[in-house]
Amino acid sequence: MILQEMHLKHFRNYDELKVVFSPGINILIGENAQGKTNLLEAIHVLALTKSHRTSKDRELIQWKHKQAFLSGKVQKQVERVPLEIQLAQGGKRVKVNHLYQSRLSAYVGNLNVVLFAPEDLALVKGVPQVRRQFMNMEFGQMSSAYLYNVSHYHSLLQQRNQYLKQLRSGEQTDRVLLGVISDQLAQDGAAIVLARFRLLKQLEKWAQRLHEHISLQKEQLRLKYVTQLTIDEQTTRENLETQLRKLFDDNLEREIALGTTLAGPQRDDIHFIVNGQNVQHFGSQGQQRTTALAVKLAEIDLMKEQTGEYPLLLLDDVLSELDDDRQTHLLTAIQDKVQTFLTTTSLSGVARQLIKQPTIFKIVGGTLTKEETT
Repeated sequence: MILQEMHLKHFRNYDELKVVFSPGINILIGENAQGKTNLLEAIHVLALTKSHRTSKDRELIQWKHKQAFLSGKVQKQVERVPLEIQLAQGGKRVKVNHLYQSRLSAYVGNLNVVLFAPEDLALVKGVPQVRRQFMNMEFGQMSSAYLYNVSHYHSLLQQRNQYLKQLRSGEQTDRVLLGVISDQLAQDGAAIVLARFRLLKQLEKWAQRLHEHISLQKEQLRLKYVTQLTIDEQTTRENLETQLRKLFDDNLEREIALGTTLAGPQRDDIHFIVNGQNVQHFGSQGQQRTTALAVKLAEIDLMKEQTGEYPLLLLDDVLSELDDDRQTHLLTAIQDKVQTFLTTTSLSGVARQLIKQPTIFKIVGGTLTKEETT
């Protein structure tokens, strides 16, 4: 898929911007605080309805305005899809093909993106929540059913935790409703765990090939899905539901005492294993960078496999964090295959010999100028 053009109004430091992009590599060059990362963020918001930098939509709207607008035209293999987002203090509204969508799960997936930023090293060495967010963001773009299950699960989880607190305080004494919520939670939780297990297996396949290539066949990567449930290739959703219900029953008294749910996919994790060791705890910084790069590049191939379309690749000042060999592997992997948006403060850090006919945009104070290249 290709983001052909985009229109922004009152977004961050862009009062208004209309831009036509190249289907190849788009280099966004500018000093810090000029708007290049804001433009990358706008593409991320247009794709996923949320920023990768803040959870507060109000921060995306120019301070003197009450609303921000984003729109774009996405060219897929068989259709051209207009997308629109209106951000306001009271919430957001989204359109696909000029029609409002009542559920975000009906919107997400029309424009898929893979983001690689310096902070993505946290995917390997950060806390488990980062890796759960990674699964939800990436797998949600591939499956609207997965995204819906995650959204519904978290809504039910909040209800269940609130009810547990009420049982603890004595505000509630009836456990029948808790059982109903727990049954629904087990259904959604089982679907999430099964989807994560299957998609991680597919992601591992692509990541192993890339990691082996980048490490010159010296290292082997495994992705280990860490869950409280017992699961393998033959495990059914019904079996996972049964396991979750049993965990809810077994943990109930402790959960009431703590006022929180102790089992479920909200406690899952991924372990990245290189040559038999968890790279989070025992890997060098170089191994952690190689693992993060392999996984990010694997996302591109997995999305193509699952959706039939390549995603956009957003590289937020990431080349400065990669040595020449890793830059070469990255740029070779995406050449002539993926529409790419790359931010940098200087072209001196970019392996220009690996980029064929880039389109360069210079950004100063929220103003975009397309530069002529030879």
